[in-house]
Amino acid sequence: MNYLKYEVINRIAFITLNRPEKRNALSHELVSELMEAFDAASIDEAAKIVVLCAEGEAFCAGADLAYLQKLQSFSYEENVADSNHLKDLFLKIYTLNKVVIAQIQGHALAGGCGLAAVCDFSFTVPEAKFGYTEVRIGFIPAIVMVFLLRRIGEGKSKQLLLSGDLISAEEACNLGLVNYLSTVESLEQDVLDFANKLIRSNSAQSMAATKQMVAAVQSMPLTEALNYASSMNAKARGSEDCQRGIAAFLNKEKLIW
Repeated sequence: MNYLKYEVINRIAFITLNRPEKRNALSHELVSELMEAFDAASIDEAAKIVVLCAEGEAFCAGADLAYLQKLQSFSYEENVADSNHLKDLFLKIYTLNKVVIAQIQGHALAGGCGLAAVCDFSFTVPEAKFGYTEVRIGFIPAIVMVFLLRRIGEGKSKQLLLSGDLISAEEACNLGLVNYLSTVESLEQDVLDFANKLIRSNSAQSMAATKQMVAAVQSMPLTEALNYASSMNAKARGSEDCQRGIAAFLNKEKLIW
């Protein structure tokens, strides 16, 4: 891979954006490599948690504007195909069968902010800025909007998407866009500690099923959602992990997943 790195260390798959000279901007090639990396992580038996991080000062500056300018000469059909390429990446991360933690060491803007928003958890530093700046260049935050609405709701999403303003890491945390603030010095360790807590304490099967349900139930009518929930509940009761977990609790045994 030319634009990112993939490695597994102690049950954590690290996917590292490695295009610092372009502020890790999302070119077609980088999106393709991210798709490949998340596909690999989803089936990698050595990895239980995925951490998405980046090299350089910026986490991700969003779409590569030079590539975006090139796309203006493409046909509508070609642009739909390219848009679907990015949509497929965001959907893959959002529905991945493993928990994804964003380690945001620098600015996350436009599509880069969307990339952070589709992760399950996010840690950032006070110096980082966040924002959806598409409207300032005559573009629209189309694909990221779908996921942002789910994450923080309509009112807060409009505030960010229509203003195009950059906000501080603290503001992003208050809005629910990111989960945790860390210092520059402690960011990596904080992410590792959190990932290891999930690895030790939680069933991978249970986390995957919970993610699947969170993605599915929001678009279902109430009765359909409850029927689906009842079905998933019944399946979970018969799972090996549930049997192990309940037995360990009743026997007062410490279970390491």
